[in-house]
Amino acid sequence: MKKIILLLFISISAIAYSQQSRKIKILNADVTYTSEEIPDMTISVGNVFVEIDGATIRCKRVEIYAKDNLLKAMGDVVMNQGDTIIQTSKFADYDGNTKLAKAWGDVKLKDPTMTLTTETLHFDREKQHLYYKTKGTIKDSINVLKSNVGNYYLKTKKFQALSKVVITNPDQIIETNHLDYYTDTGKAYLYKPSTITGEESLIYTEKGFYDTKKKFAHLTKKSWIKYDDRLIKGDSLYYDEKNDFSSATGNIKVIDTINNGTLKGHYGEFYRAKDSAFVTGRAVAISLIEKDSLYIHGDTLLLTGKPENRIIRAYSHVKFFKSDLQGKCDSLYSSQVAGFTKMFRKPVLWSQENQITGDVIHFLHDKETQQLDSLKVLGNSFIVQKDSIGYNQTKGRDILGKFIDNDLRIVDVNGNGEVIHYVRNEEKKLVGISKMRCSSINIIIENKQIQTIEFRVEPDGKTYPEDELHVNDRILKGFVWRENEQPKNKDDIFIQDAGDDEIMRLERIKEREARIQAIKEAEEQKQREIKAKKLQEEQDNISDDTKSLKKEKGDKTPKVDTKEKPIEKKQDE
Repeated sequence: MKKIILLLFISISAIAYSQQSRKIKILNADVTYTSEEIPDMTISVGNVFVEIDGATIRCKRVEIYAKDNLLKAMGDVVMNQGDTIIQTSKFADYDGNTKLAKAWGDVKLKDPTMTLTTETLHFDREKQHLYYKTKGTIKDSINVLKSNVGNYYLKTKKFQALSKVVITNPDQIIETNHLDYYTDTGKAYLYKPSTITGEESLIYTEKGFYDTKKKFAHLTKKSWIKYDDRLIKGDSLYYDEKNDFSSATGNIKVIDTINNGTLKGHYGEFYRAKDSAFVTGRAVAISLIEKDSLYIHGDTLLLTGKPENRIIRAYSHVKFFKSDLQGKCDSLYSSQVAGFTKMFRKPVLWSQENQITGDVIHFLHDKETQQLDSLKVLGNSFIVQKDSIGYNQTKGRDILGKFIDNDLRIVDVNGNGEVIHYVRNEEKKLVGISKMRCSSINIIIENKQIQTIEFRVEPDGKTYPEDELHVNDRILKGFVWRENEQPKNKDDIFIQDAGDDEIMRLERIKEREARIQAIKEAEEQKQREIKAKKLQEEQDNISDDTKSLKKEKGDKTPKVDTKEKPIEKKQDE
């Protein structure tokens, strides 16, 4: 009976060993034996080489549990999966049924794109998924990535890092609590509050993408970029470090920390090397000036130049607002270093009680205090003040003005000057209506009212009693009251007035025709000069030919004796 039981036990053991041998094969070992304490455990020691599910394991000692299809490896464990993945550790367990492996003790895993080190590493061979919870480091050709928790998917080369994630390379440091990183491409996807710190820039986002090889980012949630004197915010940001370029879309805000300026709009592009930017879509530039703010709007705003030499350009539907100064035009140029601003195409400036218009308006402001200094209105110049019963009007070819404490105080009219002025006494009672012509006029303004008018060269006109000057004669040619276009607050700068597009279209046509005419006249002048030069050359050639001909034939012109001959005396003398 004992012999039968012994034979049965040996048969069962042989069948079990045969089944496990199809899964776990001992290819080499110095010594292999069966444990006396655990009947289904086989122990191999010394130069152990095992094959299991297409992978191989080398180690100093291995325990194989046939019944559970389990392997335990110890001492300088090296696991190979194909020719691409090599893992080393002090210890490793492998479950052949679940195909789950666990390695611990100075774990290092290498594939063609990266090296992973950690203290304990789990490996799901069925899903080709590695993960750790004991802090780990991944190194590839560019980056070093560290995190407390990590998942690595071999098929997609995707590494998911969680909790205190830091990516370091020679150019940046990325810090976050959750990112997906692809070791073959160097692309990182950020899902938690994250920072990207470079030598000269700092990026923050709560969701975004960053290519660590090509050095560009696309950020989509609560993001901002800071470099030098600029802070750029927007719903969506793009940053290209190699080309020093960034763009923003949706609720963008650019803060200039040196000049106390802000840019806002719906879309913007920024060129760091050139220190320039342009913004479109409800674009506005805001400058802080002595506890007051200047708001400039245009369909497109363009900023160029370093902070100490910055230039602002605004194009189409331009309006600006400051508590004591408002304006409107089709395009605007402003140099902060020169304290100089130009307004083009149907410009109008409102300063206190004055409406100022002309073909072109220039005004200067103090570079330090930013207060208005002087004014120049060129072509069809007009200044209007509203009186209780009419309009004080000053008209001329050109007008020059001087500001004191941001109030227009002195006005000089040069050429074709005309004035209509409602003269009042100290009690503000109307004395008469003055209507004058003069080529040179000087006006002094105090307390926002005209105090004196000096007509310097041969004035023509007089002051009429109110009932002697017809209503139609109280308006100068070209007068237009544009109060309804004046922005009364910072939000009014976005209002587009009816008819503006058609007016500006006609202005552009006039300008284009003028340029064409100027080009035509310049070409005609050039042709005249060419013809004159050619004619002169022909005349010079004829003269040269004549001289040459005379030289060849000799000069046969009779010589005239210019010496005086003595007068012969007659014979009878």
